[in-house]
Amino acid sequence: MGGKTGNKNVKGLVLGGRYGEVLARQKSDEPFEIGELLIAEDQNTSQRVLMQVYDLLFGSQVSQQNRELISGMALEEDTEFEFLDPHLRQYTLAVLKEMLLLDDKNPVLAKGLPGFFSQLRAVKAGDFSFLEKPKNPLYIGQLRSGSKVLEVPVKLDGRRVLSHHVLIPATTGRGKSNLLKVLLWSAAEDRYCGSLVLDPHDEYYRPDESLRAHPARDNIVYYSPDPLPGTNSLIINLKQLRPSHLEGCMDWSTAQREALQAYHNKFKENWISEIFRENDIKGNFNESTIGVVRRRIVNLLNLEFEGEKIIEKGIFKSNTGESTINDVVDALEQGKTVIVDTSAFSGAIEILIGSVFSSEVLRRYKQYKNKNTLSQKPVISIVLEEAPRVLGKEVLERGPNIFSTIAREGRKFQIGLLAITQLPSLIPRQILANMNTKIVLGIEMRPERQAIIDSAAQDLSQDDRAIASLDKGEAIITTNFAPFALPVKVPLFSDFIAGTKKVSVQKSFPGLKE
Repeated sequence: MGGKTGNKNVKGLVLGGRYGEVLARQKSDEPFEIGELLIAEDQNTSQRVLMQVYDLLFGSQVSQQNRELISGMALEEDTEFEFLDPHLRQYTLAVLKEMLLLDDKNPVLAKGLPGFFSQLRAVKAGDFSFLEKPKNPLYIGQLRSGSKVLEVPVKLDGRRVLSHHVLIPATTGRGKSNLLKVLLWSAAEDRYCGSLVLDPHDEYYRPDESLRAHPARDNIVYYSPDPLPGTNSLIINLKQLRPSHLEGCMDWSTAQREALQAYHNKFKENWISEIFRENDIKGNFNESTIGVVRRRIVNLLNLEFEGEKIIEKGIFKSNTGESTINDVVDALEQGKTVIVDTSAFSGAIEILIGSVFSSEVLRRYKQYKNKNTLSQKPVISIVLEEAPRVLGKEVLERGPNIFSTIAREGRKFQIGLLAITQLPSLIPRQILANMNTKIVLGIEMRPERQAIIDSAAQDLSQDDRAIASLDKGEAIITTNFAPFALPVKVPLFSDFIAGTKKVSVQKSFPGLKE
């Protein structure tokens, strides 16, 4: 192999290794990065393999012993050294993994090695022409190679992705809220999906630069205890609550759970008010059990009693709010995004609100499946922040709740969770595995990274360093609905909406190849 490569775009050459651990030498003026995508081109066969750097190390033609001597003399005696042909003798080596074997039609998983001395070049947008725009596009960000952002928008089939559950794991400050705003904005463009968003910080609608600025504003519905003009007041009728709604928001003993159910069985929609009257279910439950249940419901629902009169101080009312649950679920069925401001509530109330709406969604969609009309409905995505509150191992050991039920069964009924967490290791492995799409932002703690790697749709066993080194807004998407784990850069929301507003009239985003 004599002479120069003759290609100014060459960044390195494959020189050895084994499958999954291919070794390449870097060209001196073309530095590699962790996570960088490269194309290995065999000059003899024209084979192209998409590869990714996952480790970097030094290489040298000078022995370790001599390098230690040279560095010692430079440190201790201030001796200057000059190597003959330094670029040939000192260099960087990269360890790469095979991603895809590219051909003129459809890429396939690479199951062999690139050729010896295959040239490595940087990827360009044309290499990803196989990433076509799906029917129901959900924009996530731009394809990324290391820290370089490519002109390749990443759009997945939103209907499939959202109905099969999405997990967004990330350390604080890595851009979870920004990512969610981008996803919700994209999903609201068309009505293939209804999104239920529990907003604990009131950040997705109230600020001027939020989903309130969406061109398709009719697709956004907002509920709040302190509503903006033209939006909806959040009031839920007490008679529409069921004991099952209380699962997950508080810990109930077996006896307390049975007492709740017994009151509901006997008094139906009036079961809450009857708990506070003298209409105890005598002989079946200890009076202390009923007393604890009363106190906990009073605190949870923010109620007070004067004799037999209920004083409602929160959002749960006895004489109004009868249509709220139906109105919310109707909007979701129309493919709208429903944002519920829960910033004024405790975590328990937030979970209760989500449980009430989610239970009705699941009930209706089960009926549609039985009637064979489910395929005509939009998928429903339920956004859960701090997901281990309802999906954590310790929580589920005390019994299931509506969210764990949806995590296990929801995709059969076109209902998916969009769960956000800093601690994915707290979620049982079975539920993590059911979340077929994971948009992984930076995670600092190794146990949390390992939980994601162990449950990923693609093999991320060599991506531990890449995940740890993700900067704010950088992500790796592992999903059953993409040919490889996609490194992306999520745009800043303010920049993103400035761009999408220009094309909103055409109902499209600047996207992948049509």
